[in-house]
Parts: sequence; structure tokens; C-alpha cells
Amino acid sequence: MMREDTVFGPIRSRRLGSSLGVNLLPRNGKLCNFDCIYCECGWNKDGLDDRILPDVREVEEALKARLTFCREQGIAIDSVTFSGDGEPTLHPDFAEIIDRTLALRDALCPEARVSVLSNATRIGREDVFRALRKVDNPILKIDAPSDALAARINRPAGTYHVADVVAAMERFEGAFILQTMFLRAPGFDSSSPEVLLPWMEIVRKVHPREVMVYTLDRPAPAEGLEKMTAQEMSVLVEPLVREGFRIQIRG
Repeated sequence: MMREDTVFGPIRSRRLGSSLGVNLLPRNGKLCNFDCIYCECGWNKDGLDDRILPDVREVEEALKARLTFCREQGIAIDSVTFSGDGEPTLHPDFAEIIDRTLALRDALCPEARVSVLSNATRIGREDVFRALRKVDNPILKIDAPSDALAARINRPAGTYHVADVVAAMERFEGAFILQTMFLRAPGFDSSSPEVLLPWMEIVRKVHPREVMVYTLDRPAPAEGLEKMTAQEMSVLVEPLVREGFRIQIRG
């Protein structure tokens, strides 16, 4: 399980380059409304020891200090990335933190982009939606095209409907990045027609500016998972590429 400081890195990201991480979640725990079978942070039940969230000032001060250090040392930052141990939009002050982050970025590292990795469960909330519209890279997840399939791979807490997420994504008018995990697991195969074909229909409907397709890279909590090769994924998404969609593949 990952254990992140409030601000960490920069680290090398497969998708975002030199990425300075921001963790709005407990430093010694995990807080997420998904419990994905592939999550590198482990199962939710194993991350209950720490439930303390950093406050707005703590995040701002930590980010300012790290950006200043990187600037003074000549350390390149391609992205200030909200990720961490769980779902960042669960933080009650997410919108305000985004505003302060954008101000710090503009002042200290204007060449960097601000990115948010989100499972998209809260984009129907107006404050979260507006905050995500302000960042450079709102990276929103759909791994499965139906509620039943999402229950197998993402194991969402509470009420979760793919159709609601799709409708909320349409409000972005394409100004977001869709992120999807491709893998094989017991009861789930991203290459199967029941997963792949309706997923492609969702891509066509929400029409993101980019699609990030990736696969397993670190140890996962569930057993029996199989990663896909970049070549496999390239073949699977070829129909969308031919239609003009920009697709980034990370094996």
C-alpha cells in the first residue's frame, strides 16, 4: 500500500511526465469510495488506521514549499497532480484547494499543468464539477460500461450508476481526459465484447479530448489479474483511432 506525504515527488509518471503529487487524503491510510481490484494502494479495509485529512492551509503551505524548492533547484515539473491514497474529490475543501493550487502554480511554476486523477463519482456535484473545469487535466475514470461490470472491477460504495457518470461527463463538452484500466480478471475481461463494445460507445458519447488506456503496473490486492500488452490494447482501440480519437496507451 502506498503511503504519501501531502506533497510528494516529483516522480516519473507513465502518463504525465515529471509529476509533483498532491495527496488530499490520510498520510497513513486510504480513503476512497471505490475499492478497485487492481488498486496499488490496497484494499480499503486495510487503510483504516488514519482518517485525518490535511486542511487547506496545510496543503497550500506544503505545495508552496515544494514548488519553491523545485524552482530553486531547477527541478522540472510537468504536472502538479492530485492523486494520493484514494479519491481526491472526497476532500470537503477540494474546490478551494484547487483555486489555491492554481494561484501557486501561476506564481511559481507556470509551465506546469494541474491534473486531477478522479474516479468521476462526484462530478455531478456542482462544486467539484466547477473545480475540475478549471484545471488543465481533469482525468476521469470509467473502467466498465455497466453497473454490474463496475461492481466486479471497481466495487463502488453506495449508489453508483455508470449512466449518471456518463451524463455528468457530457457536461464537460469534451474538455477532459477519459482514463480506463484494461486488464483480465475473474469475471471481467476488457477485451471481451460485453466490455469493449459498450465502452467504445461511451467514448463516442462523451467524446473526451483524449483517452488514456493503461494496464497493471504495480502489485494489486486481488489475485488472478492479468495485464495486457501495449500491442493488445492498440488493436482493441484501433476502431476509435480510425475515427479520430486521440488515445494514449501505456502498457
